[in-house]
Amino acid sequence: MAQYDVYINPSHSAAEGIPYVVVIQSDVLDALATRLTLPLAVLDPGAKVPTALCPVIAVKGRRLHALAHYAAPLPAKLLKRPVANVAAQASSLVSAMDAVLSGL
Repeated sequence: MAQYDVYINPSHSAAEGIPYVVVIQSDVLDALATRLTLPLAVLDPGAKVPTALCPVIAVKGRRLHALAHYAAPLPAKLLKRPVANVAAQASSLVSAMDAVLSGL
């Protein structure tokens, strides 16, 4: 399980609005039973969101917002097969987490 791998949201009840989650946890912590993830959400095109906190992440041709303020651990066993890897967009994800942690 690699950092920035994207998985189908294991929560079926939330999957319509949040189709994917992205693992942001470092690979160094792979021995842990959980992975820190960010939800990747479909937002109303007219909605105004703080882009520093909720950057747009492209997954399989879809533009989704990473919701850094909803970062949460998920059991690794719930994350089956990655559907994408967004390492090329890592700086946006790291900056969003920095906004959560430091308010920048």
